[in-house]
Amino acid sequence: MNDSSWGAPHGAGYAGAWPPPDQGPLSAGPAYDGHGARYTSETQPMPIVPDFPAAGGDAEDRDGGADHEDRDRGAARLSGPLFRDEMPQEPMPTPPPSGDPTPEPPAGPQPPQKKRAGRDLRAAIGVGVGLGAVIVASLFFVKAVFVGVIAVAVVVGLWELTSRLEERKQIKAPIVPLAVGGAAMVVAGYLRGTEGAWVAMALTALAVLVWRMTEPPEGYLKDVTAGVFAAFYVPFLATFVALMLAADDGPERVLTFLLLTVVSDTGAYAVGWRFGTHKLAPRISPGKTREGLLGAVSFAMAAGALCMQFLIDDGTWWQGLLLGLAVAVSATLGDLGESMIKRDLGIKDMGTLLPGHGGIMDRLDSLLPTAPVVWLLLVVFVGSG
Repeated sequence: MNDSSWGAPHGAGYAGAWPPPDQGPLSAGPAYDGHGARYTSETQPMPIVPDFPAAGGDAEDRDGGADHEDRDRGAARLSGPLFRDEMPQEPMPTPPPSGDPTPEPPAGPQPPQKKRAGRDLRAAIGVGVGLGAVIVASLFFVKAVFVGVIAVAVVVGLWELTSRLEERKQIKAPIVPLAVGGAAMVVAGYLRGTEGAWVAMALTALAVLVWRMTEPPEGYLKDVTAGVFAAFYVPFLATFVALMLAADDGPERVLTFLLLTVVSDTGAYAVGWRFGTHKLAPRISPGKTREGLLGAVSFAMAAGALCMQFLIDDGTWWQGLLLGLAVAVSATLGDLGESMIKRDLGIKDMGTLLPGHGGIMDRLDSLLPTAPVVWLLLVVFVGSG
């Protein structure tokens, strides 16, 4: 037996020089694989458990290690499911903050919402009743007081209109001659009739032309044009209310005019809100419907027959039917006319003076063009009084 094969300490291959010159490191010592990973002969490195590769994807090397590119992809897939039958869970909805008392709406079809009015109905009714009480009290007790009410409404309406023109279109219609001339127009119509109204209108237009000359010429034409339009649209049309008031039965005529206009608007609103489906003029006023117009005509004709029969001396019910029809048409056209102005200006209301109604001009829109219609038909039916 060769001495070199035994007699050496346990675990050594040779008893001579250590280590033998013709042999590398012992197999029991540390070694390295081809990728630089250190391991021993007794223990292999624990492979990383990757996600199952998708069809056609990269597979691991047979020795349990993956190259650098595969290892990066495997690490990116560790957040996925570890088993094929494990489906990803839906993310839990984020609960609302503790300070938000509004819960999330329930899923599924919602019940149909009820129609709601576009304005505060209670405020509108309260303001309307208050204005009606003031008008009736001044109308039947002292006529001159009611003339003052008309003049105040005219001045406020002119201020709202000219203010919106300047804000939205940079049109500066002179308010001072308009306000003075508008009030004078109403008084002249009550005292001097139609001749006085026309003279006051002409003088107001002239005052607008002269007043604007005190400012630079830029924009003169559009400013004076808007001023003359405002003088005709607000005070001149309102003067026909003063003309009705000047008759012997003036309070009854004015009351008939107001009642028919209000009833027409109410009928249009009630019927259109409940049954309206066909738009009347969607490009001008999307809320108005043909059904609402029919409601306005029906309500106004019924009210006209009653008013002419019981309020107007020498009036008859059939005249009231015609009067109600004319009022429904003129009130609707007046409302559409102001809606066209407000759309051009890009506003919803002319003002905020009357809660639930908007501004004074938002209440005068149907009254102003209706006043000359009612005045003319009453003169035709029963005379000027």
